[in-house]
Amino acid sequence: MAGISTKTVHEIFQTMEYGSSSSSTATAQSWLEKHSRTLGFFIDGKFSSPADRQTQDVTDSKGVVCSTVCAKDEDVASAASSAAGGFKTWSELSCYQRAKVFLKLASVLQRHSQCVSELCELSQSSTSPAALIRLAQYYASWAQLRDTLMPEWTPQGVVAVVVSDDCSVYFLLLKVLPALSMGNAVIVVPGKSTTLPALLLAQLFMEAGIPAGVLNVVTGSEASLAAKVAQNPQVNYLTYSGCKQTGEAVAKATAGWGVPMTLSLTHNSVCPFIIFDSADLDSAVDGVIELAFKKKRDFHWVLFVQESVMDSVVARLKLRMAGMKCVSLVTETDRKLIDVVVQEAQQQGATLIQPCSPPSTGGLYPPTVLCGLAPSCESVISPPPGPVLPLISFRSSAEGVTLGNHSPHGQAASIWTEDLTLALESAKSLCLGSVWVNCHSVMDPALPLCGRRESGNCTDGGREGLYQFLRPSLSPSLPRSTPSSINYAAFGSAESKFMIPEGFDPSSVPRFYSQLVGGQLRKADSGCSRSVLAPGGAVLAHCPDGGRKDVRNAVEAAIKVQPGWIKKSPATRSQSLYSLAASLDKMRRDMATSIQTQTGISFEEAEKEVELSISRLSDWAARCDKEQGGTPFPPQSGSALSTPEALGVLGVILPSSKPLLSLVSLLGAAVAMGNAVVMVPSEKYPLPALEFIQVLQASDIPAGLVSIITGGRDQLTQALANHSVIQSIWYWGSKEGCQFLQYSCISPLKRLWLHCEEEEEKEAGRNWACSDPSLQEELWRKAVVWKSIWIPTA
Repeated sequence: MAGISTKTVHEIFQTMEYGSSSSSTATAQSWLEKHSRTLGFFIDGKFSSPADRQTQDVTDSKGVVCSTVCAKDEDVASAASSAAGGFKTWSELSCYQRAKVFLKLASVLQRHSQCVSELCELSQSSTSPAALIRLAQYYASWAQLRDTLMPEWTPQGVVAVVVSDDCSVYFLLLKVLPALSMGNAVIVVPGKSTTLPALLLAQLFMEAGIPAGVLNVVTGSEASLAAKVAQNPQVNYLTYSGCKQTGEAVAKATAGWGVPMTLSLTHNSVCPFIIFDSADLDSAVDGVIELAFKKKRDFHWVLFVQESVMDSVVARLKLRMAGMKCVSLVTETDRKLIDVVVQEAQQQGATLIQPCSPPSTGGLYPPTVLCGLAPSCESVISPPPGPVLPLISFRSSAEGVTLGNHSPHGQAASIWTEDLTLALESAKSLCLGSVWVNCHSVMDPALPLCGRRESGNCTDGGREGLYQFLRPSLSPSLPRSTPSSINYAAFGSAESKFMIPEGFDPSSVPRFYSQLVGGQLRKADSGCSRSVLAPGGAVLAHCPDGGRKDVRNAVEAAIKVQPGWIKKSPATRSQSLYSLAASLDKMRRDMATSIQTQTGISFEEAEKEVELSISRLSDWAARCDKEQGGTPFPPQSGSALSTPEALGVLGVILPSSKPLLSLVSLLGAAVAMGNAVVMVPSEKYPLPALEFIQVLQASDIPAGLVSIITGGRDQLTQALANHSVIQSIWYWGSKEGCQFLQYSCISPLKRLWLHCEEEEEKEAGRNWACSDPSLQEELWRKAVVWKSIWIPTA
């Protein structure tokens, strides 16, 4: 009978080979041979390889593995068109039907696990097939539950997923699978290390039953392809994962096309490995050896050891490192970088721990620990590639946490202590996205991965990571556009000042307003002010023309007040917001008059806006202690926590629509979640915001937590964008302002929420009076970042 082995049991046990099976799959080499070692794009459910395209080689340590085709503009257009058609089909399926595809994918991945694993090895992007199967199973459940748990949310549409050359397959699928599970179609632009796995996985998705066009893969240079994808009007959203250098190029290339973009800059983030004196030192050193001396790492690590156990840790490191072999480097260039960094560290007084002397040349280097470094040393701020680990000592646990926060990145940390109280306090104090207690590098899709500072501006994984691929059904999307010709260096600097003429009679103008900067009222400096005009053009008042100095003073005050504000209990913050609502209630008639005078609407409409504003502040006061994280159930032993935390200091450029209601809606969301905020009122209707300063001063909101600065929108936008402390900007303004922020807020990296006000006015824009729960949820999710804490039990 066909397929039955003629070998005896004894012969099989002698060779220990697998028997034949109808479900046996091809190896990576046979899969490549089937495609003649030249792989094209995967578009509309099938491979295509146009004859007139350039190719690029995929290599491993033995030479060329295969070649891939580089896409042109028409290939990107074909992929976008296919994705748009696929989205229509995919989004019309029921949640159960989409979930079935994911469950079938898990089964297909299991069957083809050998091929997947070998292909990842060939691509130098080692990823366990078990981790990919877990991803497919996890997002199958979210595909099933989307309409039940998120009924007011709708898919983005066509999502472009771009990854850099050094991104792993796991982080690629951590973008692709949630996007698909929420009903989007996806165009993948892989890097060199993920090109082959991405093409294979697209084929396996088709085997699992996904409709043609839902998942497309185009290959080539990721930075240039990302720009071409963003320019296509059928693409609705772009997300990137990988190193910062490529991410910066992608962000600048796509600025101005009207495509929202998020970045996960996980690769090469600098992460602290902190050993306290209460740690199990043997286990901690084992963790260091496992983590620090791999050939290829997702993160760079810096070892921090408490002084009282420094000698013990160093002795254990020397013992464990003795006899270790040299590690092969990824590229020859890495060797030169390591030699320069090690030489510089030795010149600054560092001592080396090495099992052997490094070879004079070549792509090998021994595991190396650099002891006795200062926190300001270049090898600590930006560790080199390869098996080199900087080591720094600290005295107290508080100093250890401070050093852990010293890095400009904020991806992850591993802390080691047997004291649970110290572990939880340190985890809470570290400004990082993930904290592993007595373990390291534990990944599971149930918990969010949320980069801080220079490590990203979005959340991947968990329920929290799904929302980047959704938007509220009632929320307008960013309109598509073409980039304007902007001098980014001069943006906002050419605005004219409104000078108070000599001999001007103040009694001829009803009022000179002051702005609120760092809790202090500030009048116009040097005679510079702006006119506040009535709908008919008459001058109602004058207000200061704020600038960079005012933004700097406001942020300085905010960073002094915000840590104390976040330490207050949610109940205390709630009472402060209730007092703000009560202060507004007492001034409701004055506020209604200012709205009527400024906008020209009837007094009844103005009163209604004030009433809604009081109600909205009360809503946010009530939400202070209601929005919280959870305790997911990861498959590994132990416990895990997922908690929302404040972003820090936010910059908000307010819309003209509903000037008071929009102000309190955005202010309430930011302050309720523990943030400080610098607000820029609408140039057209600043009067309600200026009147609201009296409401703030009469409430229990701490001075300096909220600043209101009037002036030129572009000038103040530029000042906010260039300030390194501000973590997020919510912007309602011009198309040019949106483009400037997309281009500029990559360094320093900020979270952006952009709205083109002119286009929104044509399409009715956001309805601030609407109390739909999804709109409120969108606001508070924009005001927080997520932290995951892993605590193993065994």
